[in-house]
Amino acid sequence: MQPAQLLAMLAAGEPLSGAGLAEQAGVTRAAIWKQVEVLRARGVPIEARGAAGYRLPWPLQMLDAQQIRTALPASLARQLGALEVHWELDSTSSELQRRGLSAKDLGVLLAETQSAGRGRRGRTWLSPPGLNLYLSCLKRFESGFAALSGLSLAIGVIVLRALESLGIRGAGLKWPNDLLAGADAHPATGKLGGILVELSGEYQGPCAAIIGIGLNLRLTPALHAQAGQPACDLATLAGGTPPDRNRVAAALIAALVEGLQQFERDGFAAFVTEYARHDLLRGQLLQLSGALGAFDGIGAGVDARGALQVRLADGSLRQVDSADVTVRRA
Repeated sequence: MQPAQLLAMLAAGEPLSGAGLAEQAGVTRAAIWKQVEVLRARGVPIEARGAAGYRLPWPLQMLDAQQIRTALPASLARQLGALEVHWELDSTSSELQRRGLSAKDLGVLLAETQSAGRGRRGRTWLSPPGLNLYLSCLKRFESGFAALSGLSLAIGVIVLRALESLGIRGAGLKWPNDLLAGADAHPATGKLGGILVELSGEYQGPCAAIIGIGLNLRLTPALHAQAGQPACDLATLAGGTPPDRNRVAAALIAALVEGLQQFERDGFAAFVTEYARHDLLRGQLLQLSGALGAFDGIGAGVDARGALQVRLADGSLRQVDSADVTVRRA
Protein backbone atom coordinates (compact mmCIF):
# COMPACT_ATOMS: atom_id res chain seq x y z
CA MET A 1 0.00 0.00 0.00
CA GLN A 2 1.21 3.50 -0.85
CA PRO A 3 0.53 6.80 0.98
CA ALA A 4 -1.34 8.16 -2.06
CA GLN A 5 -3.86 5.31 -1.88
CA LEU A 6 -4.51 5.85 1.82
CA LEU A 7 -4.92 9.61 1.43
CA ALA A 8 -7.43 9.06 -1.36
CA MET A 9 -9.40 6.70 0.88
CA LEU A 10 -9.50 9.29 3.68
CA ALA A 11 -10.16 12.27 1.38
CA ALA A 12 -13.90 12.45 2.08
CA GLY A 13 -13.20 13.36 5.70
CA GLU A 14 -15.32 10.55 7.11
CA PRO A 15 -13.92 8.29 9.88
CA LEU A 16 -12.76 4.88 8.66
CA SER A 17 -11.61 2.07 10.92
CA GLY A 18 -8.16 0.59 10.57
CA ALA A 19 -9.75 -2.82 9.96
CA GLY A 20 -12.03 -1.41 7.26
CA LEU A 21 -9.17 0.38 5.54
CA ALA A 22 -7.06 -2.78 5.67
CA GLU A 23 -9.83 -4.89 4.16
CA GLN A 24 -10.51 -2.33 1.43
CA ALA A 25 -6.83 -2.10 0.52
CA GLY A 26 -6.09 -5.80 0.92
CA VAL A 27 -3.30 -5.23 3.45
CA THR A 28 -2.77 -5.68 7.19
CA ARG A 29 -3.81 -3.15 9.82
CA ALA A 30 -0.10 -2.72 10.58
CA ALA A 31 0.45 -1.63 6.98
CA ILE A 32 -2.33 0.95 7.37
CA TRP A 33 -0.78 2.27 10.57
CA LYS A 34 2.61 2.54 8.87
CA GLN A 35 1.22 4.65 6.02
CA VAL A 36 -0.76 6.81 8.46
CA GLU A 37 2.53 7.62 10.18
CA VAL A 38 4.20 8.36 6.83
CA LEU A 39 1.48 10.86 5.96
CA ARG A 40 1.56 12.44 9.40
CA ALA A 41 5.32 12.88 9.14
CA ARG A 42 4.76 14.74 5.86
CA GLY A 43 2.29 17.13 7.50
CA VAL A 44 -1.11 15.53 6.87
CA PRO A 45 -3.24 15.94 10.04
CA ILE A 46 -4.78 12.46 10.25
CA GLU A 47 -6.76 12.09 13.47
CA ALA A 48 -7.28 8.84 15.37
CA ARG A 49 -10.80 8.54 16.81
CA GLY A 50 -10.55 5.32 18.83
CA ALA A 51 -12.90 2.65 17.58
CA ALA A 52 -14.21 5.05 14.91
CA GLY A 53 -10.80 4.88 13.25
CA TYR A 54 -8.88 7.44 11.25
CA ARG A 55 -10.13 10.61 9.65
CA LEU A 56 -9.07 13.97 8.26
CA PRO A 57 -10.44 17.08 10.01
CA TRP A 58 -11.99 18.20 6.71
CA PRO A 59 -12.50 16.77 3.20
CA LEU A 60 -9.83 17.30 0.57
CA GLN A 61 -9.70 16.80 -3.17
CA MET A 62 -6.97 14.75 -4.81
CA LEU A 63 -5.60 16.43 -7.91
CA ASP A 64 -6.94 14.95 -11.14
CA ALA A 65 -5.54 15.95 -14.54
CA GLN A 66 -8.76 15.13 -16.37
CA GLN A 67 -10.88 17.20 -13.98
CA ILE A 68 -8.48 20.12 -14.32
CA ARG A 69 -8.43 19.93 -18.12
CA THR A 70 -12.23 19.66 -18.28
CA ALA A 71 -12.55 22.80 -16.16
CA LEU A 72 -10.43 24.82 -18.62
CA PRO A 73 -11.98 26.75 -21.49
CA ALA A 74 -11.55 24.54 -24.57
CA SER A 75 -9.47 27.15 -26.41
CA LEU A 76 -6.97 27.31 -23.55
CA ALA A 77 -6.88 23.55 -22.99
CA ARG A 78 -5.82 23.09 -26.63
CA GLN A 79 -2.84 25.40 -26.11
CA LEU A 80 -1.33 23.39 -23.26
CA GLY A 81 1.81 21.49 -24.20
CA ALA A 82 1.17 19.00 -21.39
CA LEU A 83 -0.79 18.69 -18.18
CA GLU A 84 0.53 16.12 -15.73
CA VAL A 85 -0.28 15.36 -12.10
CA HIS A 86 2.25 13.39 -10.05
CA TRP A 87 1.99 12.05 -6.52
CA GLU A 88 5.52 13.11 -5.57
CA LEU A 89 8.41 14.91 -7.24
CA ASP A 90 11.49 16.41 -5.72
CA SER A 91 10.34 19.65 -7.32
CA THR A 92 7.99 20.34 -10.22
CA SER A 93 10.45 22.92 -11.53
CA SER A 94 13.40 20.54 -11.24
CA GLU A 95 11.47 17.93 -13.23
CA LEU A 96 10.84 20.41 -16.04
CA GLN A 97 14.52 21.36 -16.02
CA ARG A 98 15.53 17.72 -16.37
CA ARG A 99 13.34 17.35 -19.44
CA GLY A 100 15.24 20.12 -21.21
CA LEU A 101 14.40 20.53 -24.88
CA SER A 102 11.85 17.69 -24.75
CA ALA A 103 9.59 19.79 -22.50
CA LYS A 104 6.84 21.38 -24.56
CA ASP A 105 5.89 25.04 -24.54
CA LEU A 106 3.17 25.80 -21.97
CA GLY A 107 3.64 22.41 -20.37
CA VAL A 108 2.34 22.22 -16.79
CA LEU A 109 3.34 19.83 -14.01
CA LEU A 110 1.61 19.51 -10.64
CA ALA A 111 2.52 17.32 -7.69
CA GLU A 112 0.55 16.32 -4.62
CA THR A 113 3.76 16.67 -2.64
CA GLN A 114 7.39 17.65 -3.17
CA SER A 115 10.40 16.25 -1.34
CA ALA A 116 12.62 19.22 -2.19
CA GLY A 117 10.39 22.14 -3.10
CA ARG A 118 12.40 25.33 -3.71
CA GLY A 119 11.73 28.94 -2.90
CA ARG A 120 13.70 32.09 -3.58
CA ARG A 121 17.41 32.11 -2.67
CA GLY A 122 17.45 28.35 -2.17
CA ARG A 123 14.93 28.28 0.65
CA THR A 124 12.88 25.12 1.20
CA TRP A 125 9.18 25.29 0.30
CA LEU A 126 7.09 23.11 2.63
CA SER A 127 5.04 20.73 0.48
CA PRO A 128 2.71 18.47 2.52
CA PRO A 129 0.56 16.07 0.46
CA GLY A 130 -2.97 17.00 -0.50
CA LEU A 131 -3.20 20.35 1.29
CA ASN A 132 -1.80 22.98 -1.04
CA LEU A 133 -0.86 23.53 -4.69
CA TYR A 134 2.59 23.03 -6.22
CA LEU A 135 2.78 23.80 -9.93
CA SER A 136 5.37 24.62 -12.57
CA CYS A 137 4.89 25.83 -16.13
CA LEU A 138 7.41 26.12 -18.97
CA LYS A 139 7.14 29.04 -21.39
CA ARG A 140 9.47 29.48 -24.33
CA PHE A 141 10.31 32.97 -25.66
CA GLU A 142 12.04 33.95 -28.90
CA SER A 143 13.10 37.38 -27.63
CA GLY A 144 15.74 36.32 -25.06
CA PHE A 145 16.40 37.35 -21.46
CA ALA A 146 16.55 41.05 -22.30
CA ALA A 147 12.79 41.19 -22.95
CA LEU A 148 11.77 39.32 -19.78
CA SER A 149 12.30 42.06 -17.20
CA GLY A 150 9.43 42.05 -14.73
CA LEU A 151 8.27 38.52 -15.58
CA SER A 152 8.13 37.36 -11.94
CA LEU A 153 6.08 40.46 -11.05
CA ALA A 154 3.72 39.77 -13.94
CA ILE A 155 3.28 36.20 -12.68
CA GLY A 156 2.20 37.63 -9.32
CA VAL A 157 -0.48 39.65 -11.09
CA ILE A 158 -1.54 36.55 -13.02
CA VAL A 159 -1.93 34.52 -9.81
CA LEU A 160 -4.09 37.26 -8.28
CA ARG A 161 -6.23 37.30 -11.43
CA ALA A 162 -6.83 33.58 -10.86
CA LEU A 163 -7.74 34.11 -7.21
CA GLU A 164 -10.11 36.94 -8.05
CA SER A 165 -11.82 34.69 -10.63
CA LEU A 166 -12.48 32.31 -7.72
CA GLY A 167 -13.92 35.08 -5.56
CA ILE A 168 -10.86 35.24 -3.30
CA ARG A 169 -10.02 38.74 -2.02
CA GLY A 170 -7.53 40.02 0.51
CA ALA A 171 -4.26 39.05 -1.21
CA GLY A 172 -1.52 41.37 -2.48
CA LEU A 173 2.04 41.34 -3.80
CA LYS A 174 5.36 41.89 -2.05
CA TRP A 175 8.28 42.58 -4.38
CA PRO A 176 9.82 40.60 -5.95
CA ASN A 177 7.79 37.37 -5.83
CA ASP A 178 5.69 36.84 -2.70
CA LEU A 179 1.91 36.69 -2.39
CA LEU A 180 0.72 37.91 0.99
CA ALA A 181 -2.61 38.11 2.75
CA GLY A 182 -3.47 41.48 4.21
CA ALA A 183 -4.67 43.53 1.23
CA ASP A 184 -8.05 45.28 0.99
CA ALA A 185 -8.13 45.71 4.80
CA HIS A 186 -8.45 41.94 5.28
CA PRO A 187 -7.56 41.09 8.89
CA ALA A 188 -5.61 37.93 7.99
CA THR A 189 -1.92 38.42 7.27
CA GLY A 190 1.03 36.27 6.27
CA LYS A 191 2.62 34.61 3.26
CA LEU A 192 0.06 33.03 0.97
CA GLY A 193 2.30 31.83 -1.82
CA GLY A 194 5.57 32.22 -3.64
CA ILE A 195 6.86 32.43 -7.20
CA LEU A 196 10.20 31.26 -8.55
CA VAL A 197 11.15 32.02 -12.18
CA GLU A 198 14.25 30.31 -13.58
CA LEU A 199 15.61 31.20 -17.03
CA SER A 200 17.73 29.24 -19.46
CA GLY A 201 18.90 29.90 -23.00
CA GLU A 202 20.35 32.97 -24.72
CA TYR A 203 20.43 36.57 -23.52
CA GLN A 204 19.59 37.89 -26.98
CA GLY A 205 17.99 34.81 -28.52
CA PRO A 206 15.58 31.97 -27.73
CA CYS A 207 15.17 31.19 -24.05
CA ALA A 208 12.81 29.42 -21.69
CA ALA A 209 11.27 30.33 -18.34
CA ILE A 210 10.31 27.71 -15.79
CA ILE A 211 7.71 29.29 -13.54
CA GLY A 212 7.20 27.60 -10.17
CA ILE A 213 4.23 28.54 -8.00
CA GLY A 214 3.45 27.37 -4.48
CA LEU A 215 0.06 28.36 -3.09
CA ASN A 216 -1.24 27.62 0.40
CA LEU A 217 -4.79 26.26 0.43
CA ARG A 218 -4.77 24.81 3.95
CA LEU A 219 -2.18 25.20 6.69
CA THR A 220 -2.31 23.23 9.93
CA PRO A 221 -0.98 24.67 13.21
CA ALA A 222 2.09 22.46 12.81
CA LEU A 223 2.77 23.86 9.33
CA HIS A 224 2.38 27.41 10.64
CA ALA A 225 5.05 26.62 13.22
CA GLN A 226 7.38 25.05 10.64
CA ALA A 227 7.04 27.98 8.23
CA GLY A 228 9.26 30.18 10.39
CA GLN A 229 7.35 33.31 9.33
CA PRO A 230 3.74 34.54 9.37
CA ALA A 231 1.73 32.48 6.86
CA CYS A 232 -1.83 32.38 5.59
CA ASP A 233 -3.97 30.19 3.33
CA LEU A 234 -6.93 30.36 0.97
CA ALA A 235 -9.12 28.67 3.57
CA THR A 236 -8.71 31.72 5.81
CA LEU A 237 -9.40 34.20 3.01
CA ALA A 238 -12.44 32.18 1.90
CA GLY A 239 -14.04 32.11 5.35
CA GLY A 240 -12.91 28.63 6.42
CA THR A 241 -13.18 26.43 3.34
CA PRO A 242 -10.94 26.89 0.30
CA PRO A 243 -12.18 26.29 -3.24
CA ASP A 244 -11.78 22.78 -4.67
CA ARG A 245 -8.08 22.16 -5.41
CA ASN A 246 -8.78 21.09 -8.99
CA ARG A 247 -10.79 24.25 -9.53
CA VAL A 248 -7.93 26.37 -8.14
CA ALA A 249 -5.46 24.54 -10.40
CA ALA A 250 -7.66 25.10 -13.46
CA ALA A 251 -8.11 28.82 -12.69
CA LEU A 252 -4.38 29.24 -12.20
CA ILE A 253 -3.47 27.40 -15.42
CA ALA A 254 -6.04 29.36 -17.43
CA ALA A 255 -4.68 32.65 -16.07
CA LEU A 256 -1.10 31.54 -16.84
CA VAL A 257 -1.84 30.63 -20.45
CA GLU A 258 -3.57 33.94 -21.13
CA GLY A 259 -1.18 36.04 -19.05
CA LEU A 260 2.02 34.57 -20.47
CA GLN A 261 0.82 35.19 -23.99
CA GLN A 262 -0.01 38.77 -22.99
CA PHE A 263 3.48 39.17 -21.54
CA GLU A 264 5.04 37.73 -24.69
CA ARG A 265 3.20 40.36 -26.78
CA ASP A 266 3.48 43.42 -24.55
CA GLY A 267 6.02 42.72 -21.80
CA PHE A 268 5.70 44.02 -18.24
CA ALA A 269 4.09 47.23 -19.50
CA ALA A 270 0.80 45.32 -19.77
CA PHE A 271 0.91 44.55 -16.04
CA VAL A 272 2.26 47.75 -14.47
CA THR A 273 -1.12 49.25 -13.56
CA GLU A 274 -2.42 46.02 -12.04
CA TYR A 275 0.80 45.49 -10.13
CA ALA A 276 0.50 48.98 -8.63
CA ARG A 277 -3.03 48.15 -7.46
CA HIS A 278 -1.76 45.09 -5.59
CA ASP A 279 1.60 46.49 -4.40
CA LEU A 280 1.83 46.01 -0.63
CA LEU A 281 5.15 47.88 -0.33
CA ARG A 282 4.04 51.17 -1.91
CA GLY A 283 3.99 53.92 0.69
CA GLN A 284 5.44 51.65 3.38
CA LEU A 285 8.57 52.27 5.44
CA LEU A 286 11.02 49.60 4.28
CA GLN A 287 14.25 48.12 5.56
CA LEU A 288 16.46 46.64 2.84
CA SER A 289 19.66 44.63 3.14
CA GLY A 290 21.87 42.73 0.71
CA ALA A 291 25.20 42.75 -1.06
CA LEU A 292 25.09 46.54 -1.45
CA GLY A 293 24.55 47.11 2.27
CA ALA A 294 21.53 48.07 4.34
CA PHE A 295 19.32 51.12 3.98
CA ASP A 296 15.82 52.37 4.80
CA GLY A 297 13.28 54.20 2.70
CA ILE A 298 9.66 54.50 1.60
CA GLY A 299 8.33 52.13 -1.05
CA ALA A 300 7.60 54.07 -4.24
CA GLY A 301 6.29 51.34 -6.53
CA VAL A 302 8.16 49.65 -9.35
CA ASP A 303 9.57 51.08 -12.56
CA ALA A 304 8.90 50.00 -16.14
CA ARG A 305 11.45 47.16 -15.83
CA GLY A 306 9.97 45.85 -12.58
CA ALA A 307 12.72 47.22 -10.32
CA LEU A 308 11.65 48.23 -6.82
CA GLN A 309 11.79 51.99 -6.24
CA VAL A 310 12.64 53.29 -2.78
CA ARG A 311 12.38 56.94 -1.74
CA LEU A 312 15.35 57.80 0.48
CA ALA A 313 15.42 60.36 3.29
CA ASP A 314 16.98 63.00 1.01
CA GLY A 315 14.10 62.65 -1.44
CA SER A 316 16.02 60.75 -4.10
CA LEU A 317 14.82 57.51 -5.67
CA ARG A 318 16.88 54.34 -5.52
CA GLN A 319 16.14 51.42 -7.84
CA VAL A 320 16.61 47.87 -6.58
CA ASP A 321 16.55 45.20 -9.26
CA SER A 322 18.43 42.33 -7.61
CA ALA A 323 16.20 39.60 -6.20
CA ASP A 324 19.03 38.78 -3.76
CA VAL A 325 18.03 41.66 -1.51
CA THR A 326 15.91 41.22 1.61
CA VAL A 327 12.99 43.66 1.95
CA ARG A 328 11.05 44.06 5.17
CA ARG A 329 8.32 46.43 6.18
CA ALA A 330 9.52 48.39 9.21
